[in-house]
Amino acid sequence: MSNFGLSQDKQELFQLAKEFSEREVWPKARYLDETSEFPTELLGKAHQLGLLNSFVPVEVGGLGLGTLDHCLLSEAFSMGSAGFSTAAIANELAGIPVVLSENREMWKKYLAPMVDGAIMASYCVTEPGAGSDVANIKTTAKKEKDGYVIQGSKMWITNAGHASWFFVLARTGEAGPKGLTGFIVPADAPGIQLGKKEKTMGQRCSDTRGVTFDNVFIPANHRLGDEGKGFKLAMGAFDKTRPAVASGAVGLAQRAFQCAVEYATQRSAFGKPIVENQGISFMLADMAKDIEASRILSWKAGSESDEGHPNVYFASIAKLMASEMVMKVTTDAVQVYGGYGYSQEYPVEMLMRDAKIFQIYEGTSQIQRMIIAREILKK
Repeated sequence: MSNFGLSQDKQELFQLAKEFSEREVWPKARYLDETSEFPTELLGKAHQLGLLNSFVPVEVGGLGLGTLDHCLLSEAFSMGSAGFSTAAIANELAGIPVVLSENREMWKKYLAPMVDGAIMASYCVTEPGAGSDVANIKTTAKKEKDGYVIQGSKMWITNAGHASWFFVLARTGEAGPKGLTGFIVPADAPGIQLGKKEKTMGQRCSDTRGVTFDNVFIPANHRLGDEGKGFKLAMGAFDKTRPAVASGAVGLAQRAFQCAVEYATQRSAFGKPIVENQGISFMLADMAKDIEASRILSWKAGSESDEGHPNVYFASIAKLMASEMVMKVTTDAVQVYGGYGYSQEYPVEMLMRDAKIFQIYEGTSQIQRMIIAREILKK
């Protein structure tokens, strides 16, 4: 794989993360899938290597790594386990709105401790009636003398059962996006109730559950930015995290591709390895070209973000292309294995299940197409 465009530091970061993933994560991937166990130990080891919570600003002791750096980490982690990668990278989704708010007080109180420990956080936006339609959020934050009282329910919240704090988007004003405000809410605040861990098709070691806020009081200084600016913070995070999600899809596809190539060179039929059959070799060729194209596009989206350019367009294109790609690559990997691919004895059925959510979370493929079309019309 070419590393063109990557600095020496980024190449070394990528290599460190890949070696960690190959040595520590991939050997445990099947166990994590079968048990749905949250990868606490692996997250701790990643933190010890400086690979977790690396988005925390330098100003409060963090590494302050950029979007492209997180693309590299996400790809490497997903080569080991997409569920582990989601658990690790979800912290960035929760933390980026806090960074964008420039609320230094909250940086020191909630981001700085993430440098010293493998602390988890959650992005609490999605609701039972507001998934893709974020502007329709019903959770409210009513102002009191010295703070706010939050009332409402969120669902599909990643890391919720292990988070120390939540980024919460709640309604403080009028209907629509202009009435939404962002808050940091400590996970141990009175009135917070966690739902059961969801039983999911794939990425089973990732902890996903509902969170209910029943008259949860938070001090006024936990508001992120002015009232009515929460939607901008929540959506601004996606410009930086969608490229990393795309890279996660690339990493998972790369693992499926490697499994397919290895199997195709070892499995024989009609007197020769099946890789020598055009039907199989062409499938592998298509996998390779699509993975490489998605990787470059993910890096492009990450670089655009780091250079301070408007990133909605490339972030959505990268996320759409990579998520569609990984579903096809993993499906074809199962096909290369034939009947064995359908069996849990081999890893590709797990990889195929892990792939599906990439077309759904952080904006469905349909939403990405809407965003891309809207950006085209703007231009």
